[in-house]
Amino acid sequence: ALERGFNLRATELVFSATVSPHYDAAAMMTVSEHGDVELEEAYFDTRSLPYGLKVRAGKFLSGIGYLNAQHPHTWDFVDQNLPYRTLLGEHGLLDTGVRLSWLPKTGSWYTQLGIELLQGKEQTFAASGEDTPGERADGAALAGTAAGNLSGQKSGPRMSTFFAKFGPDLGNNHALQFGAWLARSNQHQEVHDHTDEDPTAFVHALEGKGKAWGVDAVYKYDAGRFGGQGNLKLVGEYLRLNKDLKIAFHELGGLVGQKRDFTQDGAVIQANYGFLPHWQAGLRYDVTGLTNRVDGPAGKLRDYDKSDRWTFALTRQIDHFSLLRLQFSRANLAVDGLREKDNQFFLQY
Repeated sequence: ALERGFNLRATELVFSATVSPHYDAAAMMTVSEHGDVELEEAYFDTRSLPYGLKVRAGKFLSGIGYLNAQHPHTWDFVDQNLPYRTLLGEHGLLDTGVRLSWLPKTGSWYTQLGIELLQGKEQTFAASGEDTPGERADGAALAGTAAGNLSGQKSGPRMSTFFAKFGPDLGNNHALQFGAWLARSNQHQEVHDHTDEDPTAFVHALEGKGKAWGVDAVYKYDAGRFGGQGNLKLVGEYLRLNKDLKIAFHELGGLVGQKRDFTQDGAVIQANYGFLPHWQAGLRYDVTGLTNRVDGPAGKLRDYDKSDRWTFALTRQIDHFSLLRLQFSRANLAVDGLREKDNQFFLQY
């Protein structure tokens, strides 16, 4: 979590190499300011498969969407957009598995099709709730009991994704790409324990299946001028998440077995324009909860508010390897049934 004043975000260490005429390999690790090391990605790519086929295996960022595969040092803004952070996680969809992608010969159109089989671990719609800790204020370890009523973890892979990207040939100065994707999980578990905030709340556990889908589009214009002046990039993405669950444990035993359908979505639209050599101005609008509801057997049970944010960024590209960015954002957030307005300033190197 960031605090007011100076912050050192995770430091990324990237290693990549051509292992042989047949394989490339890459690994990325992050080191926190406290010295904690996390392996973000470690995978190999094939180089010599025929017919435009390519295999990636290991731990990697999924190929869904346009922004998902980007690391923080390549973002056009300081922080992750709201839909990704809320629906997919701070890193986006990141998991261990294998991907098969295909670049068919389609004339003047760019086409990429891909399918991934992933372990389905620690995702917002593919997670195990068996190890969720928590105790009621009265000392009864009901959260542990709730987790104990969940079924055992299925053997992997528990998640699959499919994505498609298309783009017409618009010449040397223009590029346009459209994308669509679908991700499905055959097991999702979660334990709800809000007794720390509300001692009268009920502890319960749910399990079932999850799915998410999205569409995206990106347009780029290369003005061909010095220092990127006149260049334009427009990006838009829409994401929708659904969890089809049943109550596996509830303090009110009569509710066990009832269905709960969770639906949430979000969108992000952002633009970056090179108004001077090596200077870019960026504007982003992101929103979550356009649809944000929980349905039960008799219909809608809860309908939550949306959260949205406007962000402006001014970036000076010092050289190919470094930049300086000033960013301001104003957010209107729905937090625990209340509205919070949040202003943030960042100066990032």
